[in-house]
Amino acid sequence: MTKTLQNRALAILESLIAFDTTSRNSNLELIRWVEAWLADQGITAHRVLNADGSKANLHATIGPMVEGGVILSGHSDVVPVDGQDWSSDPFVLTERDGKLFGRGTSDMKAFIALALAAIPEFQNARRPVHLAISYDEEVGCLGAPDLIADIAAKLPKPALAIVGEPTMMKVVTGHKGITVHSVEVLGHEAHSSLTHLGLSANMVAVDLMHDLANLARELWQKADPDSPFVPPHATLTIGTMEGGTAANILARRASFMFDLRCPPGIDPEQVLAPFKENIRLLDRDMREAYPGTGITITQLASAPPLAPRDTDAEAFVRKLTGDNSAAGAVAYAAEAGQFQQAGFPTVICGPGSIEQAHQPDEFISLDQISRGAAFMTRLAEELRHG
Repeated sequence: MTKTLQNRALAILESLIAFDTTSRNSNLELIRWVEAWLADQGITAHRVLNADGSKANLHATIGPMVEGGVILSGHSDVVPVDGQDWSSDPFVLTERDGKLFGRGTSDMKAFIALALAAIPEFQNARRPVHLAISYDEEVGCLGAPDLIADIAAKLPKPALAIVGEPTMMKVVTGHKGITVHSVEVLGHEAHSSLTHLGLSANMVAVDLMHDLANLARELWQKADPDSPFVPPHATLTIGTMEGGTAANILARRASFMFDLRCPPGIDPEQVLAPFKENIRLLDRDMREAYPGTGITITQLASAPPLAPRDTDAEAFVRKLTGDNSAAGAVAYAAEAGQFQQAGFPTVICGPGSIEQAHQPDEFISLDQISRGAAFMTRLAEELRHG
């Protein structure tokens, strides 16, 4: 059974990789393909669209509509390949030396392919599997909240959720949360020799970024030696910055984006409170000096952490994997915290390595596909008997 499931998964993965679901694009072609594949198995899928209808989450139940089912969750979007040096077409699944190359192979279309491939095994179970596919995970876990709300409102209460981020099929019970902000500074243009007649947005932005750099160092100094996370503290990084038009003009506009990743127990709003208060005061002073200037800070994304907990969900997933090592915790953010926040006991476990995610020549080993297929086979057996 496992070998047959593995072969089905490889064929499905080839189709999923062919869809360029980079987060800036629509994922609807992939969603339509999955809907058609499910329909061929006699399964009706349900879309949860974004505001303008350009993207969709999807969920579908395999098996009886009863409580105690298992959510298998994965995101459909991938990160860009722009500027990366790939040895083969990133949107064509390519096998070399026991590895499958392509964007999204490890993060995380292989998990979705395995879940879809296991549907024939899930159909005769006593408890259901609820397949959940989201959009825009890579840009801040934006799609999952509506998907999770729809599942909670419409389906019998599941027993647990398994989020299939790449963990080499190890059990992970904790991840950091993430908040992403943009900051825009509007200054007053003037000749660069006449600094008293204007206000450089670049200079203000540099001061603000310096404040964030100091905050990042403070967070590093508060590292918890007992933390399961690596690094063992909250992290803050500035991801993009731009501003100005010429060397001899006081910049009219400058902007930057930063992300803050906090382990459970650290409130990102509390961490950022002094920085936001400083922005408020600077914005007031700038507007008084030059109407039309100022600073705007906007939260672009926010996802809660997954707090490690000793739950029946962890024990159940350990039984499927045979993993008896200490539960892991990961520094990246994921949708697992959103499932936990909604009341679902949640574990992260999936094939592939996070070290391959977002890289050129991203790959997943055939061994990981085999282990994922065995996992799905054991899950089907548990749901048939329990």
